[in-house]
Amino acid sequence: MRAPMGIRISSRRKGLGLSQAGLARTVGISASYLNLIEANKRQVGGALLQRIAAALDLDLDELTGEAEHRLLHEVVEAFADPVLAGSGAGPEAARDLVATRPDIAQVVARLHRAHDAAMDSVASYADRLRADPLLSQLLHRILSGITAIRSGAEILETVPDLSEDERQRFVATIAREARGLGAVAQNLIGQFDQTSNAADFASARRAVDDMIFAQGNYFPGLEAVAEGLRARIATADGGLAEAAMVDRLASIHGVMVERVAEGRNGRAFGFDATRRALWFRNTVTQSTRRFQMVQLLAELEEAAVLDAESQRPGLGSALATGGARRYLAAYLAGATLFPYERFLADAQAVRYDIDALAERFGASFEQIAHRLVTLRRPGRSGLPFGFLRADPAGRLSKHFPLPGLLLPNSGHACPLWAIYAAFRSPGQVVRQVARFADGSRFLFVAKAVSRRSAGFADQALPHSILIVTDILHADETVYGDGLDLGDTRLDMPVGPTCRLCTRTECPSRQEAPWAPGGERVPPSLVAG
Repeated sequence: MRAPMGIRISSRRKGLGLSQAGLARTVGISASYLNLIEANKRQVGGALLQRIAAALDLDLDELTGEAEHRLLHEVVEAFADPVLAGSGAGPEAARDLVATRPDIAQVVARLHRAHDAAMDSVASYADRLRADPLLSQLLHRILSGITAIRSGAEILETVPDLSEDERQRFVATIAREARGLGAVAQNLIGQFDQTSNAADFASARRAVDDMIFAQGNYFPGLEAVAEGLRARIATADGGLAEAAMVDRLASIHGVMVERVAEGRNGRAFGFDATRRALWFRNTVTQSTRRFQMVQLLAELEEAAVLDAESQRPGLGSALATGGARRYLAAYLAGATLFPYERFLADAQAVRYDIDALAERFGASFEQIAHRLVTLRRPGRSGLPFGFLRADPAGRLSKHFPLPGLLLPNSGHACPLWAIYAAFRSPGQVVRQVARFADGSRFLFVAKAVSRRSAGFADQALPHSILIVTDILHADETVYGDGLDLGDTRLDMPVGPTCRLCTRTECPSRQEAPWAPGGERVPPSLVAG
């Protein structure tokens, strides 16, 4: 669902006292075409959108309405919640609320977030109580301990002729059972704390997402710091050689880089702060080793900068602040390995060919895709991309939204998206022109990549990476070559997620859809 950009252009133009003809001449288009844009009958982006923003003296984000669009998406999600089934509140009601009462829309979004967090906690506790065999065992042990203590206490109370040795044995038994009962109770509390921590983590991740979105995933302070960090690490020829990173970690920070045959605790690499050792499993790729070494150097040498950048309003909890700091350290590592101006120039030169950029920079497909979505410098930005990553079960593990298309925060996306089709052709780029019910069209580019295994017995599980851009920019990428972008007949009709999708006839649907009036279609009517 798109934010009404044309209305913003029209309102701002009228507020400045400009005529359509006058604004059209300024930005180099016809008055009739501007009229179509203001009526939301033509999409606008790229250089033209930047010229319109400049002519209206508006920030690009203010004109595109990214913040309003995200709010709209959250209100639509709230109205789609089963608890509001039959309320009559649907996508159009959400649009009207955001347009007329954004303050109330913010309240609705916050309440829905709180409701989601509460329901996640309730569901987790209920699942544990019903199905977790460990909890059943712990509860059984607690009942057994209570029974044993009660029996011993009753004997001490009701049998008057116990000898002193017998009495001491019963007292010792009661004390032993009490100690055991305390330990079991502590384990039980720990299990529930673990569930609570999972809910806290989900809430913290949303707070970090808000921070990233508010900045447009561009942090100018970190871009400047990256230049100095790169200069300190670089060799005489300006390159970032792995050997130079190893040497700097050892000589400046006393950190040794180790290669090990087996991973630890299910991980392929990690930093042991006690031993001052950064270790990698033998088959971790060079691109991953370089990235992790630069990230550790960033955390060691720019700690004060990362601390300051992560102290942002809205993060709230220490968990969210810690998550923000880790994200910003990774951002700083990416900005160091892929310097902004050079990376943008190379991306434009190869028309955003991710594999070509990965070869040029000695990086992975995912690292390059990550950097592409951060090219948002005002006046010197790259193409706008969204980013999504899915694990082998199809669950979404990373995301960054795109104006006009907010990617799901968690769970699963539409099963027809290319991110899932890529799993059927691992290692191959899959492209797709996706058309949503509101007529918006996007170019999806996905690739399933396997993390290297350490041996024959190890499983190399793939994950799928998706980048998305508006169809307006498709011809500026190598992935638009050979596609008839003006012909919609071969587009893939998709939705955001099944719950929010209005395509009631879709045979791939996994959840009951919207029905007219905002009610839910009964599951029996959902295509199988």
